[in-house]
Amino acid sequence: MDKGLSQEKSSPIIVGLDIGTTKICAIVGRRSKNGKIEVLGIGKAESAGVTRGMVSNIDKTVQGISQAVDVAGTQSNVEIKVVNVGIAGQHIKSLQHRGLITRRDLQSEISRKDIDKLIEDMYNLVMPPGEEIIHVLPQEFTVDNEPGVKDPIGMAGVRLEANFHIISGQVTAIKNIVKCVNKAHLESSELILEPLASSESVLSDEEKEAGVVLVDIGGGTTDVAIFHEGIIRHTAVIPFGGNSVTEDIREGCSVMRNIAEQLKVRFGSALADENKENEIVCVPGLRGREPKEISVKNLAFVIQARMEEIIEHVYYEIKSSGYEKKLIAGIVITGGGAQLKHLTQLVEYVTGLDCRVGYPNEHLAKNEVLPKGIYEELQSPTFATGIGLLIKGIQKMEYDTLTLTAPAVAKPEKVKYSTGGEEKKYGLLSKILESGKKFIKDDIKDEDFLK
Repeated sequence: MDKGLSQEKSSPIIVGLDIGTTKICAIVGRRSKNGKIEVLGIGKAESAGVTRGMVSNIDKTVQGISQAVDVAGTQSNVEIKVVNVGIAGQHIKSLQHRGLITRRDLQSEISRKDIDKLIEDMYNLVMPPGEEIIHVLPQEFTVDNEPGVKDPIGMAGVRLEANFHIISGQVTAIKNIVKCVNKAHLESSELILEPLASSESVLSDEEKEAGVVLVDIGGGTTDVAIFHEGIIRHTAVIPFGGNSVTEDIREGCSVMRNIAEQLKVRFGSALADENKENEIVCVPGLRGREPKEISVKNLAFVIQARMEEIIEHVYYEIKSSGYEKKLIAGIVITGGGAQLKHLTQLVEYVTGLDCRVGYPNEHLAKNEVLPKGIYEELQSPTFATGIGLLIKGIQKMEYDTLTLTAPAVAKPEKVKYSTGGEEKKYGLLSKILESGKKFIKDDIKDEDFLK
């Protein structure tokens, strides 16, 4: 996978691939020595084959993926083969379920294997035709009728129960994303729900504990994730986003789509009252026609109407989750749409909850190798999902490594071997043992005898 970089054992290189409605973004990175995320390369491409978070044209999407991955690979000097892909779209559903296992081995304590068994059982749930489970997220556990256990590992118990937050999606939509990734000569390591990824990059543990709503306003969809007591409680995908606003401007102001996008980005505001009456924007006319004059206040009225609708949808999700009164940290908005002026004020006005814009910068380690300006660009809410996918991929890799190495005896690796002399002795001893094992294996062919 790695061409030029010396890849450390503790920090594997991971790639996050965000297939969005407006852009396809590939981010290459790894965990730095101080525990932050070190981005090694980033590639962006226009997304022409995705509508409202779902693939609508395979070839155009494959083209965008290949382009973004090539740029990221060249910049980071890494050959990209495996990616962690984000998934969104209106087809995403979530449900609550309860599962339990009765442990036979009463002598041992509850281990990671028991929890993995519970999660595996959830994946076998019978779903409606055409739906598939994407994520099974454990919430609280109950050990021998003792409820409210957050982490049962190490406890003694016979009956282990858990509440689960299960996220499902359409089989066809999932297959289309996987097909696009495979056609771009890549392998998808994991499909990750985009609001879950975004939450990793912009929310703090304190906010998740206090109760917070993450609202990721993308081009085609607005993703919602509600956390309370550090646990995800509710997820939803609303089929409106920044592109809906652009379309409204196009129709309301009778301009071309690219002009509407520029008007939104440069002069757009989510609160009409914040703009002066006499501010006018001059838009060039088509093919020799007279230039068009557009009032900034009228532009804001068009934007405000659509943004209010999106926020109302978000507020409905908050109320239906049952956590409306428990959200101490309020709302965190991120994604490209979060950059709209005065949006936090509008969100606070509609919902009555505190609001801030979420930037993915607190998890990033400064990387001097990146071309100038890219590190600053990465701190934009636009890249919250891409960086979140990268973080999720790194966490998964670290978890798998931990699970694989967990049964090994940890004593020989204690700090007492950290000095130079001791290390040499220890290394020599292990070499002698290894050569002894090899000698026995080569000399004796009878496998039953070896056993």
